[in-house]
Amino acid sequence: MRQDGTVFVFTPDGEREVGQFPEGTPEEALAFFTQRYDALAFEVQLLEQRIRNGAMSPDEASTSLAKVADLLVEPRAVGDLVGLSARLDALRPLLGVQRGQRRADRARKQEESRARKEQIVVEAESVSTGQDWRNGVNRLRDLLEEWKALPRLDKRQDDELWHRFSSARTAYTRRRKAHFNELNEKRESARVVKERLVTEAESLSGSTEWGPTSTRYRSLMQDWKSAGPAPRDVEEPLWQRFRAAQDVFFGARDAANAEQDKEFAENAETKKALLVEAEALLPVKDLDATKRAFRDLADRWDAAGKVPRDQIKTLEGRMRKVEQAIRQVEDDQWKRSDPEKSARADDMLGQLERAVAGLEADLEKARAAGDDRKVKDVEAQLASRQQFLDMARQAASDFS
Repeated sequence: MRQDGTVFVFTPDGEREVGQFPEGTPEEALAFFTQRYDALAFEVQLLEQRIRNGAMSPDEASTSLAKVADLLVEPRAVGDLVGLSARLDALRPLLGVQRGQRRADRARKQEESRARKEQIVVEAESVSTGQDWRNGVNRLRDLLEEWKALPRLDKRQDDELWHRFSSARTAYTRRRKAHFNELNEKRESARVVKERLVTEAESLSGSTEWGPTSTRYRSLMQDWKSAGPAPRDVEEPLWQRFRAAQDVFFGARDAANAEQDKEFAENAETKKALLVEAEALLPVKDLDATKRAFRDLADRWDAAGKVPRDQIKTLEGRMRKVEQAIRQVEDDQWKRSDPEKSARADDMLGQLERAVAGLEADLEKARAAGDDRKVKDVEAQLASRQQFLDMARQAASDFS
């Protein structure tokens, strides 16, 4: 430092003036220009850290490197200026390496983007030809968001893949719209059909023709299922009306059947009491008296009416055994009796024929009314009487 306050710094090229500090001591002058060096060293250190950490792009780093290097051209500072310049020079090869890495990364990301966009296109085209109308639209929306997040490719490749992707979305949207239009038409047709079915179901709810009406309700239910779904806002209300109409009818039918079952149960008790009387006629001692008593019991038996279906076979079987036992005694006597007794056999035969004819008439009426339960009951009684009639005819033929 000269007397006039001029400060110099030694470099490989010799001394170089860095500035003047005329009003201070040499120590203060040195400290002033050393602080300037420290500021330059901090700039270099910060730049080193940002470049080595990859916090800056190579182009940004190159610009910053040039600016800091300009500050080291004849800097007005005291310190290892050569060392700072050397540190900056050491960063330049690193920028070249980073540029190469950036190019490789861009190429890799471009290839990954191209491969993924091709996958997106293929999946979109697959969705566009399917019929997943609910999940398909959501999936295409997700694929679009993913496409937007991917890096662009070169214009030709990107445009070509985007055209395929967009076409797939458009095709799916059109097919989906057509599907729901067709579905709406079908639902509207179903609404018309179901409104008609509800009207008929409600008109039948008060019917007491249990057999035919039950059959008709089953048919209406099949028509309801075949009609398909109506629009959502009317489907449930229509179903509630349809179901309510059925509930009214079947509730009334069940109540009537319960009352009928009660009546049949009482009839069964009556017939059980008659069976006690009938079975007490055996063994036969006085055939004529027994037959008169049995004819009276048979009339009372028929007058007692129907019994529960699960008891028909048992009760009729017991009554038939008594009748067969009487018939067997009568057959034996017929074989040993004179022709006058055949008249009595004819009388029994006539009664049975009239009973069978009456049951056949009842059966026809039950079938015409569609009363399946009555049909089965009458058929069971008819089978029993027909068997008795066959036996009577066989016995009458023995007198011929």
